[in-house]
Amino acid sequence: MTDFETKCYGMSEADIRSQYMQSFTASRCGLEMVVMGIMSDCQEMLAMGAGPRAVEHVRKQMNVAKFILSEMMESKESV
Repeated sequence: MTDFETKCYGMSEADIRSQYMQSFTASRCGLEMVVMGIMSDCQEMLAMGAGPRAVEHVRKQMNVAKFILSEMMESKESV
């Protein structure tokens, strides 16, 4: 895992692909639902009055959602 991946996502891009983009939810409901799930989790954490550690987790999870969206956009462009 690169330093960028650690600071941006808290995991490698390969981990994002395997844990999120190849998940059961992704295969059954699509990547859009995966992104919606990540965003819903972030929203709930913030609503609960997240402390500094939680805010950092939310920031990284939002970056994961943006990564997935960018991968979706890239795959549509290449078709």
